[in-house]
Amino acid sequence: MKRAPGSRGIVSAAEVFEKYRAHVNPGLAALVKFMGFDAVEESAQGAIVRDTEGNEYIDCLGGFGALSLGHRHPKVVAAVREQLERMPLSSKILLNDRLADLCQRLAEITPGDLQYSFICNSGAEAVEGALKLARLATGRRGIVGAVGGFHGKTMGALSASGRDLYRKPFAPLVPGFSHVPFGDAEALREAVSGDTAAVILEPIQGEAGVVIPADDYLSAAREICSAAGALLVLDEVQTGLGRTGSLFACEHWGVAPDIMTLAKALGGGVMPVGAFVARAELWDAWRVNPLHSSTFGGNPLACAAALAALEVVIEERLPQRARELGQHTLHALGELRQRFPDAVVEVRGRGLLIGVEFAHEDLAGLAIAGLAQRRVIAAYTLNNPRVIRLEPPLVIEEGQLARALSALGEAVEQAVALLADAGPYQDEPL
Repeated sequence: MKRAPGSRGIVSAAEVFEKYRAHVNPGLAALVKFMGFDAVEESAQGAIVRDTEGNEYIDCLGGFGALSLGHRHPKVVAAVREQLERMPLSSKILLNDRLADLCQRLAEITPGDLQYSFICNSGAEAVEGALKLARLATGRRGIVGAVGGFHGKTMGALSASGRDLYRKPFAPLVPGFSHVPFGDAEALREAVSGDTAAVILEPIQGEAGVVIPADDYLSAAREICSAAGALLVLDEVQTGLGRTGSLFACEHWGVAPDIMTLAKALGGGVMPVGAFVARAELWDAWRVNPLHSSTFGGNPLACAAALAALEVVIEERLPQRARELGQHTLHALGELRQRFPDAVVEVRGRGLLIGVEFAHEDLAGLAIAGLAQRRVIAAYTLNNPRVIRLEPPLVIEEGQLARALSALGEAVEQAVALLADAGPYQDEPL
């Protein structure tokens, strides 16, 4: 087994698998092996991942949306390298110019009158901060989320999320949370009261299976919140920064939130970075007393990565590229659905956030395994395992995307044949 000069030496996939089984997570190790992804990643560039055997994979998962700029985008890598030589972590007392620049830039590009940002390390942290700010600024306690919503797995973020599979093992969660069907404006109206601090929604539900609401839903949510004195928190952790064909997904419907959460692509695929951004009057709630803080949040290294990432997204017109490639991909997947109407239930998406829903989760699992055999990386959505997500880097080459779609067609055909040989299956509720 060969490795590049200067690397850590020869690594055995079996050895790494055993370490996963013994010290990381045995269930995860078994799942990865079952799906055919038990190779050891060695290096990556753009939309290509290489394993220690020298095999190349087309990455159509993109780190669950974190790799919108692909792996190791040169401008982001250069910015991080340059900052690393100057000062990677902050003293936390002196002023941090990279933090100031990033917060200013976020104020410039986010919709509405969002002005102040808190920079953290992940999407879940951003959600936690947004929920705390909503309660503090309004003096209320109620939070309304959506069934199928996904906001992270820390206690507050999990309380806002809408799938019992992840919630029940940790009950009781944070009190004051309720959930209504996503896309149902009347149900939302009935749930919001004088004690509601905030409504938290994804503009497009990612982990629920790429669920796109009706065109009037977000504007109705905005009106409901404004009328009740509640805040609208939009979770753009997965949909933001060009993924759906607009810089922010809420811009498809002309809606601006009171608080927005960001992460994933904000780090440019190089550093973990999260943020929540809010209107100025909300920030008054903790203007003096540091009621929310983070040791590593807003460190110069991460901020340098985020600044470079924002520059790349805008200068390389990645939202437009996502829109154009997404339209082509949806058309190709529509043809796939016509070929296998009993297997592929629906194809839906915006930009390069695309879901392919199968009649049964076994079909989706077999299709993912078939993609692994053809060295294409994909996965199902966490709240709906019937849906394969296609979330490639926005910089993916057209030829790479075409090869991935061809591989998906072959994988679906293989999955249908395998299940046909196995006999009829019984559908089960999620």
